Amino acid sequence: MNDASITYDVVVVGGGPTGLAAAIALAQTGARTALIARRVSYSDNRTTALLGGSVDFLRGLEVWPSCQDKAAELRVMRLVDDTGRLIRAPEVRFSCDEIGLDVFGYNIENRLLVSALEERAAALSNLTRFDDEAAAIRPEDEIVAISLGNGGSLSARLAVGADGRHSLCREAAGIGVKRRELDQVALTFNVSHSRPHRNVSTEFHTPQGPCVFVPLPGDRSSVVWVSAPKEAERLIALSDDELSLAAEAQSHSILGRLKVEPGRHMFPLAIEQPRQFARSRIALVGEAAHVVPPIGAQGLNMGLRDAADIADAVRDALASGEDPGTSAVLNRYASARRVDVVSRTFAIDIANRSLLSAFLPMQSVRAAGMHLIGSFGPLRRLAMREGLAPSWRSPRPSPSVTETRAVPSE
Repeated sequence: MNDASITYDVVVVGGGPTGLAAAIALAQTGARTALIARRVSYSDNRTTALLGGSVDFLRGLEVWPSCQDKAAELRVMRLVDDTGRLIRAPEVRFSCDEIGLDVFGYNIENRLLVSALEERAAALSNLTRFDDEAAAIRPEDEIVAISLGNGGSLSARLAVGADGRHSLCREAAGIGVKRRELDQVALTFNVSHSRPHRNVSTEFHTPQGPCVFVPLPGDRSSVVWVSAPKEAERLIALSDDELSLAAEAQSHSILGRLKVEPGRHMFPLAIEQPRQFARSRIALVGEAAHVVPPIGAQGLNMGLRDAADIADAVRDALASGEDPGTSAVLNRYASARRVDVVSRTFAIDIANRSLLSAFLPMQSVRAAGMHLIGSFGPLRRLAMREGLAPSWRSPRPSPSVTETRAVPSE
């Protein structure tokens, strides 16, 4: 397909959860939107804990109603020091009702979330899907020109890079990235268990990283086990029965007997931040804009806030007759994202470093901090609210298509 004769308002490159959400949110502003993403079977059994405003955002996209009955409520979060060190932090327990919420959020399998996003994207008349990959991206003065893998091409006034940590969009914009590899690996898998989880998520802090058991519907949980690379290699090589026993031991049998379900994934951890969030008619979202370890369930939640903020920036630009790809619009988007991304990346990094450190004074500081959060109500409630979403942020819900401006004729 060659749509070089059509200039879209926005083109989104990448069809993961953040890219799909961004494309839907942008189309719902009334922007003529294109999505470049292969339609592939999403068989990954990894899960995502959707916290705070993420569910509200998905509800505004008209996606959440088809997800809610497939997700598990998260009502309590426990942090347990399982380091076995001389100085250990006390257990900290966060309960949603303490801050007036019914739930902190929901845990859902990524494949189910992606399926719901795909279904919603297909229903939007002003969202054109290109079942292809971007082969080349060329920012120009007034447009971004994109060549497709099948030989077609298209152009847009703004390109949104949702194409992951090896982002072609980021490279095309000339945006450098600060990257630090961590000597840690995350192993993910799901388990069934003999005792109910009671909607409690439990994170065990070990000397090599956190191991978290997050509720799924029924007597099932997802497991994210962060460890040193050699230990991760040992764990993934275990038989199902052996890994079930290892996970049960790590959980201290709080969920009874565990049985590992089919499907395991292992990936090295890193921290990545681009030097800019937008440049040359290209805005970055999701892992193109930030990569963090799976601590505090921040990754996709930050990505969905990226999607909401780029949609807000485009909506405001179109409402005022402004070109959505100009430097002024991109600067507004970058300003909206900078504090959130930088502060959370810093907090996650410090939390991870403090856990890994065997330095006695650091252990003392960490234990004292956890004790203060656990025992001092106002601080604990502040930590809960900030963990869900930045307190200074007041995102607008995405409007439905019927509320937006008319799509201009070609």
